[in-house]
Amino acid sequence: MAKKSENIVFQGTGRRKSSVARVRLIPGTGNITVNKKDLEDYFGMEIVKREVKRPFEIAGCEGKFDVVATVNGGGFTGQAGALRHGISRALVQADREAYKAPLKAAGFLT
Repeated sequence: MAKKSENIVFQGTGRRKSSVARVRLIPGTGNITVNKKDLEDYFGMEIVKREVKRPFEIAGCEGKFDVVATVNGGGFTGQAGALRHGISRALVQADREAYKAPLKAAGFLT
């Protein structure tokens, strides 16, 4: 019988403008991969990268999850917003009681 902790994956879909992000959260060390590229390589501007990481800061779970995301449509700011929305929704799926209230208060779930 396989250990359950090895197969835990939380999913969320985020949308903003015409961008759509499909996000998978896997317990890990905080690596973020977007369209098979590292976050640093995919998004050039620092403010956009910071916006993608904000859900983890607000929920207080930096470095606890790895993100594997596929993003398409729109421009880079719309894609970053969709990615933020998808990460937030996946975090709520991971632990509703702990993460939903702060993320909703920040406006990341709409």
